[in-house]
Parts: sequence; structure tokens; C-alpha cells
Amino acid sequence: MDNTIKFAIIGYGRIGKRHAEMVKQNKQSELVAIADIDESLEEEVKENFSVPFYNSIEALLEAYPDIDVVNICTPNGLHAEQALMALSAQHHVVCEKPMALAKADCEAVISKALHESRHVFSVMQNRYSPPSVWLKSVMDQQLLGRIYQVQVNCYWNREEEYYTGSTWKGSLEMDGGPLYTQFSHFIDTMFWLFGDIKDIKARFGKFKEIEGNEFEDTGFIDFEFVDGGVGSFSYSTIIHDKNFESSITIIGENGTIKVGGQYMEKIEYCHVKDYEQPVLQPSNPPNNYGDYKGSAANHMYVIQNVVETINGDSKVTTNALEGLKVVDIIERMYEQRDLESLQTALKNSQSDLLV
Repeated sequence: MDNTIKFAIIGYGRIGKRHAEMVKQNKQSELVAIADIDESLEEEVKENFSVPFYNSIEALLEAYPDIDVVNICTPNGLHAEQALMALSAQHHVVCEKPMALAKADCEAVISKALHESRHVFSVMQNRYSPPSVWLKSVMDQQLLGRIYQVQVNCYWNREEEYYTGSTWKGSLEMDGGPLYTQFSHFIDTMFWLFGDIKDIKARFGKFKEIEGNEFEDTGFIDFEFVDGGVGSFSYSTIIHDKNFESSITIIGENGTIKVGGQYMEKIEYCHVKDYEQPVLQPSNPPNNYGDYKGSAANHMYVIQNVVETINGDSKVTTNALEGLKVVDIIERMYEQRDLESLQTALKNSQSDLLV
């Protein structure tokens, strides 16, 4: 009989609560403890989950040396540091996206995991959505033949309350930007289907001044795939009132496919040579956080994959190297943003000298 896997949650914000609930519902899992720096959450934790609460990861790790898995659900900028702490304490790690805000930090985490013989699970739950599973099958079977062009569009809404209601969202140091926080799932889908990219060119804009937001709200990026074909990734977080679209259009020598909807949850077009479009199971609804919505509510599959992998019944759905590649691609995309900022600063300094 499979062993019960003991989990601890680090970070009890909206996504941490989601993780805690999914662990609680999983029959092969046990939620052991939760940590968050906000001590006012202790009563809610004990009421909802009946587990001990700690105000630091250090205190939790010291109190529970026998846990199997530590779920990192804290601000983006803390993921790598806390993953290293958990790995050093001989625990497996489930890391919410992104794995880190820099490729070098991901490499440090992977090195530590290998040294300690522990798994790192990168949370990319969109891979479990029926359209994503179907697209992966289409690509693996090479039904479209050569890929000519791929276009990904992500147009979402994030109002001022999203930033001002958080201690870290909108911060360049802790958040990193929309490609890390809102759209890394779709970068992952693109990488999962088509592999790495090169020859990146990008334009970014901040068209709406929103209190608490330190980076761009709009971007357009074009590139080539290493394995052939061209691609583009277009996004915005200032769509009026509500999320509009998350879509991927694939043009190949044998046909064209578009998966769209608000969260890439349905087939909108499928015309492929000698192929009949299948009827897919409905996608799960998006994670609902009250004043905004996120990607697919598939975290139950993530937790089940962790349990099965540790018990030797499965393999990691999104491994640490794949988590690193998503960060690497975003980091290379954002090098263009950093270059734009440097050029603007240089131009302004030259103007000041002329005055």
C-alpha cells in the first residue's frame, strides 16, 4: 500500500490556501504544518486545517524534520532561497511558478536537489487541461508536419487593487513582471510543445499608470524556434474590466489549429489534413481569487503527481529543468526590457547634460 506523503506549506496567501486545500483533499496526503510571516493568519490556519502555524520557514523546518514535501507558495523573489532551505533539510520541493527570477538561481536549486537526491516539482498546472494534453499529442504525432508559425496572445485585466492589496505584486524585485507572474504558464505551454527559442526581439510599454506597479503592462515579442518556425508572444494586463483571451494559434504544413478562450480552455479552430477534431472533456474553471482570476484550477493533479512520483508510481509532470527553461526564456525576453530601460536612462542623462 502506498505511503501517506506529508506536506508543509510555506506562504498562506491565495495560492498557498489553494495548495493546502488540495493536500487536505488528497487521500494519500497529510498536511502537517503551515508557515507565513503574517502571524494574524494563525487563527484561520488552525480553524480551516487544524495544523500548527509557524511565522518562518526556519521554525517550521526545525519543528518537522520528518515531512516529505515543502510547498513554496511565497512571493516569486523568495522561491529559490526557500527551495534551497527545504532541500538542505532533505525535503522534496513543490515550487509555485516561477521557479525563480533568474536562471542562475534555478541552476543552484537543481544542483542542490541532485546533491540531496530530492525532487523539485515546478507548478505548471495548465499542462493538465484537456486542450493542452491534446495539443501535446498532436505535436508528438507530428500531425501538422513542419511548423511555420506560432502565435500566443494573453490579454488579461489587473486593476490597481491587485497591486495595492499585496505586499509584493508589482515589485520588480519580488514579482518580476507579467511574464513571470501572469503568463509563465503560457510560456511553459509554448516551450512544452515547440521547444526553445532564439533571435528574440521585443517591445514593451507602460500605457497605464497604476499605483504599486513598477513594470510594463504590455509587451510584444517575436522570435524563432530552435527546431524551426517563427513565433510571437503578445500580452497585456490592462484589458478593460476582465480577462479577455489566452490563445495559441499554430500554423503548419498540414493544417491550422487555434486553442483559445479566456484561459486557453477550448478548441476554436482545427483544420488538419486527414484528421477529425476530437471531442474533449471540459476544462476546469480558472482559479477564482475574488477580484481577479488566474489560470486553470488544476492543482489537485499537481499534488497527485507529487504523491505518485514520491511513491514510485509516476514521473514528475514538470521537472526542475523544465522550470528552469521557462525562467531562462523569460529572462532572455526581459533582457530586451532591460536594454530599453538602459537606453532611456542614457538618453535622459544626455539631455540633462545639454541643459
